[in-house]
Amino acid sequence: MEQPVNVMTDIEIREVLRKEAFLKLAPHNLYAYARTMRPAFYTDERPYLLRLCNEIDDFLFNPENKKKFLIVSVPPRFGKSLTGQTASEYAFGRDPLRKIMTGSYNETLSTTFASAVRDTIAATKADDEKTIYSDIFPKTKIKLGDATKDLWSLEGARGKSYLATSPTGTATGFGSDLMIIDDIIKNAPEALNKRILEERWNWFTSTMIQRLEGNWKVMAIMTRWASGDLAGKIIEQYGDLVQVVSMPAINADGTMLCEDILTRDEYELKVQEMLKPIAEANYLQKPIDLEGQLYPDLLSYKPDDVDQEEWDNARTMAICDTADSGKDYLCLIIYKIINLEAYVVDVVFTQEDMDTTEELVADALFNNEVYRAIFESNNGGRLFSKNVERRILEKYGNNRTIIEAVVQTANKEARILTSSAWVAKHVYMPTNWHARWQQFWTNVTTYQANAKNEHDDAPDVLASIFEQATGKLTPNVYNKAMTGMPTSSRRSRGSRGITAR
Repeated sequence: MEQPVNVMTDIEIREVLRKEAFLKLAPHNLYAYARTMRPAFYTDERPYLLRLCNEIDDFLFNPENKKKFLIVSVPPRFGKSLTGQTASEYAFGRDPLRKIMTGSYNETLSTTFASAVRDTIAATKADDEKTIYSDIFPKTKIKLGDATKDLWSLEGARGKSYLATSPTGTATGFGSDLMIIDDIIKNAPEALNKRILEERWNWFTSTMIQRLEGNWKVMAIMTRWASGDLAGKIIEQYGDLVQVVSMPAINADGTMLCEDILTRDEYELKVQEMLKPIAEANYLQKPIDLEGQLYPDLLSYKPDDVDQEEWDNARTMAICDTADSGKDYLCLIIYKIINLEAYVVDVVFTQEDMDTTEELVADALFNNEVYRAIFESNNGGRLFSKNVERRILEKYGNNRTIIEAVVQTANKEARILTSSAWVAKHVYMPTNWHARWQQFWTNVTTYQANAKNEHDDAPDVLASIFEQATGKLTPNVYNKAMTGMPTSSRRSRGSRGITAR
């Protein structure tokens, strides 16, 4: 009996021929290698990956390219780390004697990167239909018995072939001709901390650069967080030796870089809760300027840093500035003054509607046993504070807080700048404040002195704390029923109801 003929369509035939063509090109072209090894990610619908791979290929293997540093900055989830891993595999295939060192912000991330490269090279054939590394580069093999996750060798190599490290790890005794820095900054708090940025730069120049040998190259794959980050320092220091590949999520003509990964609607959804400087750094590759940064960070404290008796005897104060418009944030800071130092214990920082914010503020004042709360009465602040007072009485049946109002007529920017030196030296935040109140933290640390700031709500309230603590803020008491010390049972510091919002 004759077997039925397997008839293929023209489209199927072309796809098979394309697959065979990519496989044939894979040993000589990074994009062809990527298409062959990871066809689900490197697709026709993602043309930016062709450009990215071609830039890396040219940087690594074009003898006419004399650049020593390649900066790669693309948005999150667009495959920059995967492409770095793919480039490492490809580089070892082109030259098994190559020595590669990678550095990430912690040991876990760098080891994961290293393991993925090692496992890809060491893969064994289990499916004749699936291409594995040895089909493309049969001469590149992991040396048996010498393949830990973060330090391993290839057969025929002179010593170790690959080392994964981090700023807390070690690179002693390892030489490298290709260095890949991948995500050396963990998050926005690190990116806006000048001390951490300086530490990363010192690690790069005093440890990593010293490991380079031969005709070396350095790739830095990272989000362009800040003007003073590692990429910015490399560009500033090495100038003409630097090749830059920057791919914002939105092209200059307003179209998206890749609709297959991030549509305009998805982008708008993701950034709507982010402050503009953070969103632009993540998705548009616009580094935040640190030069005019008023508060790179604030002092911090742990509960044990403050005397228990002094803490319990100190009155808890609060200052609230309501949102002037729909884009502004309501900012409430609750704090204690101890020995002329301000210790922040709770924050409400939100763009929620009036009903929601009234309840959030009422709960925060009551739960933290606030003695006196000052509301800026401009732009409806007085009515807002009265509504907060009403909600406390209705919900808890007892208002322990003196509600006060102040009309603020001074120039806001001048107040913020005038108070900044005192705030930097005398306001203490909980050690994890950037995680507990991320939007508040971002609003503080991205504020630029002598510049047009989209949001100034948090620095404005910090200025009011300075004015209150130094006697420059004179409120009008309109809660006439509350004139003395509120009567309430003092709870221990462990149950003050300090909550992150």
